[in-house]
Amino acid sequence: MRVKIVAGNWKMNNDMKASKSLVKKVGKSIKNNPLNNTRVIVAPTFVNLERVVKKAKKSAIEIAAQNMHFEESGAYTGEISAKMLKSIGVNTVILGHSERREYFGETDQLLAKKVNTALANELEVIFCFGEVLADRKSNNHFNVVESQIKNGLFHLEANAWTRIILAYEPVWAIGTGETASPEQAQEMHDFIRKIVAKRYSQEIADEVSILYGGSVKPSNAQEIFSKPDVDGGLIGGAALSAEDFKAIIDAI
Repeated sequence: MRVKIVAGNWKMNNDMKASKSLVKKVGKSIKNNPLNNTRVIVAPTFVNLERVVKKAKKSAIEIAAQNMHFEESGAYTGEISAKMLKSIGVNTVILGHSERREYFGETDQLLAKKVNTALANELEVIFCFGEVLADRKSNNHFNVVESQIKNGLFHLEANAWTRIILAYEPVWAIGTGETASPEQAQEMHDFIRKIVAKRYSQEIADEVSILYGGSVKPSNAQEIFSKPDVDGGLIGGAALSAEDFKAIIDAI
């Protein structure tokens, strides 16, 4: 049975005090509630990672990084390596987020290298992908998503997929207040699972968790999560409120 996941991407938000306070509130809110095959993950900024890891140690919350470099070390000012993340207790990294692709020019080829490095260092990868509005309007969204997944992940051996989580982000629905309908989310997630099955096996496709990331909030989470191929969410703005994030966790 594949695992349900609610992952909060805090992006460039929360100073140290706010980060510690937020993870404490979320940890306390889920402490007495069995998660029923559900993982809760949050991704703070790099400067707060180590302190949040320590703060979350006795809770059910896991901590992820928002990004990492593809090289093991070297003259890459301002970058963070996989080994650095591992050294402070981080075991999961988000790669390919739409903002990294758009604002920092990250290509499928670059992301494939990052995936390789993450897996070589025994990091779990939340791999993000999704179409922009023009792709959706031109009915090219399936081709875009398939290309991003193939280029970023389909070079991997089958056994690597035990450490892959997929996150579909309809870019037109991130931070815009727009949300893909539950039916649109299910349609794409079903398509994703089918292309994974075609490349690898039905067993791998059935086991991989596919998250939806596009303006999920307490008011729509339950309807989106009710779809059979939606295994949780990669949450942005709503993850910055302990109350909203807990409501989304409850919805799963």
